[in-house]
Amino acid sequence: MTNQAQKTAWITGASSGIGEALAKAFVASGGYTILSGRNVAELQRVATETGAADRCLILPFDTVDYAGLADKVAEAISFQGHVDVLVNNAGISQRSPALDTDLSVYQRIVDVDLLAPIALTQALLSHMVSRGSGQLVMISSVAGKAGVPMRTAYCAAKHGLIGYADALRSEVAGQGLKVLVVAPGSVKTNVSRNALNADGSVRGISDAAIDNGIDPNEVARLIWEAVANGKREIIIAEGMEASIPILRAQDPEKLFDMVEAMVADGYAQKISAQ
Repeated sequence: MTNQAQKTAWITGASSGIGEALAKAFVASGGYTILSGRNVAELQRVATETGAADRCLILPFDTVDYAGLADKVAEAISFQGHVDVLVNNAGISQRSPALDTDLSVYQRIVDVDLLAPIALTQALLSHMVSRGSGQLVMISSVAGKAGVPMRTAYCAAKHGLIGYADALRSEVAGQGLKVLVVAPGSVKTNVSRNALNADGSVRGISDAAIDNGIDPNEVARLIWEAVANGKREIIIAEGMEASIPILRAQDPEKLFDMVEAMVADGYAQKISAQ
């Protein structure tokens, strides 16, 4: 990773998983990091484990507290006088068939995974534009490139995030800002344990695919490499998951057949039983 001395990255969802790995890597490269999430104890742990807690600002907040965003942005900027990179990483997933899923689950996931990152980006955008530089990183998903079963709300939100990012990128390109979309596949995190069931309850168990997923530290390395190289989109996935975005673009009918076959083969039941 390139030297990040004097640069500041603001990372949401920084208390675990990809967010934690991103924060530790950024600090290790000499940068300053703003750690956001709701679990203060875990944010403090991450700051301590960076080995340079004095270069970390713990800034806890709920990303859907839109009324409080202006104050949080002001506090983040005052830490080092600027924010160079914003990583919209906080999110929540789903494991439930659409037929059984309460509308409140859709509202919650769209709020957290789509509207919250849009709101935070919008709140920070004028700061970056006024400086003539900045990088915005949107953590979407392979499920944001193509619909996959048991995740209708999650797919809707992650597709929307890519649409927002793509449109925004074109608008700010001439103002010194860059926008990176990251579409990971299965990463070894707590995403499945924290996913919502059909009634909005927390699932509490993981998937085999997630347990055998990519190491978050490798994901963080690839993301910071893409940021350094000014990439606009990267897909971080293995096996069948890596082929999904390609098929969606090149042979959607084949992809649709493949996904329908997964459901016919009892995919939903298998996921629910894990």
